[in-house]
Amino acid sequence: EEEEDTRAVLDLARALEGLTRNAGKHAGGVVIAPSALTDFTPLFCEAGGGGMVTQFDKDDVESVGLVKFDFLGLRTLTIIDWALKTIDQLRQEAGQEPLDLETLPMDDARSFALLQACQTTAVFQLESRGMKDLIRKLRPDSFDEIVALVALFRPGPLESGMVDTYIDCKHGRKPVSYPHPKVEHILKPTNGVILYQEQVMQIAQELAGYSLGDADILRRAMGKKKPEEMAKQRKIFVDGSVARDIPEDKANFIFDQMETFAGYGFNKSHSAAYALISYHTAYLKAHYPAPFMAAVLSADMDNTDKVGDMIAECRHMQLELLTPDINRSVYHFTAVESGTIRYGLGALKGLGKGAIESLLEEREAHGPYRSLADFCVRVDLQKVNKRALETLIRSGAMDTLDEDGNRARMFGALETVLQAAEQSQRDKEAGQSDMFGNSSGDAVPISIDIPDRPAWAELQQLQAEKEALGLFLTGHPALVHRPDTKRFTTAALGRLDKLVPQGEGKRRASVPMTLAGLVCAIRRANRRVFVTIEDHTGRMDVALYDEAFTLYADLLSKDEMIVVEGKVSVDDFNGGHRMTASKVMALGAAKSRFARGVAIQVHGPQPELSDELRAAFAPYRSGVGSVYLSYRIQRAVARMQLGEEWQVNPCEELVAALNNVPGVASAR
Repeated sequence: EEEEDTRAVLDLARALEGLTRNAGKHAGGVVIAPSALTDFTPLFCEAGGGGMVTQFDKDDVESVGLVKFDFLGLRTLTIIDWALKTIDQLRQEAGQEPLDLETLPMDDARSFALLQACQTTAVFQLESRGMKDLIRKLRPDSFDEIVALVALFRPGPLESGMVDTYIDCKHGRKPVSYPHPKVEHILKPTNGVILYQEQVMQIAQELAGYSLGDADILRRAMGKKKPEEMAKQRKIFVDGSVARDIPEDKANFIFDQMETFAGYGFNKSHSAAYALISYHTAYLKAHYPAPFMAAVLSADMDNTDKVGDMIAECRHMQLELLTPDINRSVYHFTAVESGTIRYGLGALKGLGKGAIESLLEEREAHGPYRSLADFCVRVDLQKVNKRALETLIRSGAMDTLDEDGNRARMFGALETVLQAAEQSQRDKEAGQSDMFGNSSGDAVPISIDIPDRPAWAELQQLQAEKEALGLFLTGHPALVHRPDTKRFTTAALGRLDKLVPQGEGKRRASVPMTLAGLVCAIRRANRRVFVTIEDHTGRMDVALYDEAFTLYADLLSKDEMIVVEGKVSVDDFNGGHRMTASKVMALGAAKSRFARGVAIQVHGPQPELSDELRAAFAPYRSGVGSVYLSYRIQRAVARMQLGEEWQVNPCEELVAALNNVPGVASAR
């Protein structure tokens, strides 16, 4: 029986062998024919009837004489389009003509200053850490050099040494040389380096008399590196060069150089097209930073990590980022002034597109919302449900509906307001008249006295923002703790560029550091665990080997502040930094370890304070931390360090106890 099964499987395998498993389709491939496509290739209709597709693959389509194009859809083109719409609106309000990218000066000083300063985050193709390092070395000052940047920043050129040659020749550290005087005009724009595939074609035309078509065949042969085809092309090139009075050994030398560089050569037209988009985005970022960054943020609204990175860049650019506002925000991020961006409602978590469209339509039809009750009565509560309302309150989008912007007060009253609003909407649907017999068909307005309650503490409000937005917007827990952590950490996470040398591979430098951050993600990879920490300036991955992770696992909970000691190096993968940790501490333990003492502020005479302090200090008298006392009266402040008999173990618990002592204004 087993043999029969085996025989059946083998028979099926033989029948299937050589058959196409499925029909794949190039996402942007378009085939063009001089007449009906069926004159050249069989067609089929893809699943769902979305369009006609050739049954021939890419090579067969080309062999039967059809032209195929690869149309690449770029998100950056959408960003540019959105930015231009805002820019043109602002220019129209200022009485100016719309901005025409086709007529931009290609030597704009502000754009090249931005590039040379490596401020290229969000600039197409130029934003990675590695590219920024290349820009720093090259210091591009012309559009041709932006084209070269795109072609140079690839593994082949970087590993071959041609990038260093190009840069050294540009800055005069190395003389420019050419394999033959006849090709100087071809290679002069690239400092003697064969950088583009088109240069290979031009050299073959100039030295060996190739036609343009034959030169293209040479280019493709060098790219595919087929030995038999290369031997054939070498003979054609050498024979053609000798016929034009170039020595045979020289012709072979030049062909060897062409063959070497052609393996790395980039299509210049492709590079130039990318470089033009790079220049356009650099120009927009330099001249219209708020509209451009608003468009960048809108394009990545579904990617919280990317939104967080771009918000950090906005702050670095000194752009003001406003919280979402139910009466001013729209779906996307918007530039409301030259240096101000309003948060988009579409970036809020738990708020669907249908809910946003519903509340925007109501606002457009009947004006701004006046209160939480007014909002709940007017919107469709089937679309804007309780969860959506909680998100709006947590995010700060409803702050303008409360006279003090007290989110805790609105959150606490939400259930009561919703019940009243739902009843009002039910009355509207039932056509119920009021006591005077009036029925307008509108939901009945409601008036509710919302009881007062204390505003959320700063850390609680920040955590609520994180739940609604996926990030901290108006502050950061790390910033709340910064007065303490700055005393014992090396730097903030986003301020490490000047402290960590670049290096590559085994030459990568690592620097011992102590850093603090909030745990935001934990993932395992082979024998290591990667913990992502963040602060108000950036994020970083911290690697712990299994032994270290087992030792410190109890400290590694999401949204907990930790302090990490270890070695920091450049992350070749994402261009940022990474740390290999040797020690992890809870924030409280780190404060105790590095604290020199406790500082207490007292306002005005406090007769019983001495006894109260002795009682608070009693459980913590085993330490060597000093006690610093600041005593303030109306006309003077006295600061003193208490004697050794008052020394304590400075820790979070002691600070909490001191803050509960009557008469103590603050302790830290």
